[in-house]
Amino acid sequence: MKGQKICLITGGVRGLGRVLSLSLLKKGYTVISNYIGSDREASELKDKGCIIFRADISSYDECIMLRDFVRERFGMLHALINNAAITRDELLIRLKEQDWDHVLQVNLKGVFNTISLFSDLLEKTEGHIVNISSYSGIRGKAGQSAYSASKAGLIGLSLVAARELSHRKIKVNVVAPGYMDTDMGRASQRAMEVAKDESLLKTLTSKEEVTEFIAFLLETETITGQVFRIDSRI
Repeated sequence: MKGQKICLITGGVRGLGRVLSLSLLKKGYTVISNYIGSDREASELKDKGCIIFRADISSYDECIMLRDFVRERFGMLHALINNAAITRDELLIRLKEQDWDHVLQVNLKGVFNTISLFSDLLEKTEGHIVNISSYSGIRGKAGQSAYSASKAGLIGLSLVAARELSHRKIKVNVVAPGYMDTDMGRASQRAMEVAKDESLLKTLTSKEEVTEFIAFLLETETITGQVFRIDSRI
């Protein structure tokens, strides 16, 4: 284990999180893939060599359990990738309060929880935090008021964290992919086709390209407080 880098990925067993987990595992990282559902997918990743930990990141208490697990087993953390997210798509005037609250709890409060709890472990390695935002968080998307608000708020939170954690040499950056071919993306085939049509290259964002960019970012030493759009829409 000596010399090996430790990476925690929230929402790490499906969609982009799964691709990230497997890619960083192949690059030599010890990967902790956090999840809340999807037991079958989690079991498959465990068989491939990822460390699996079930915790609801929207719960501060469960995040404490996740932090304690990482601290007791490894004593440090090199990278935290906040990927876990949900959406409850509906027009703003029809959106239920509980759906708004749930999206903000997972997508925004969950990131607050992990940053506040894992910073001490990241300081030991002068590590990286990469927060996954979205095209929707930059441009907004009709029918996604909660999701867009959470992903826009994530950018603001990340920029504050980059400033406040810079004296600890912790790098904090945002990666904002466009529409990807994931379970979440496939939930709205119409939106996927619109995104492809709006793309300058008439294509969706590649999960693999997003993963490779994040892997590159984790190896940098002088980049922080930046928002990187991985997309071909303008």
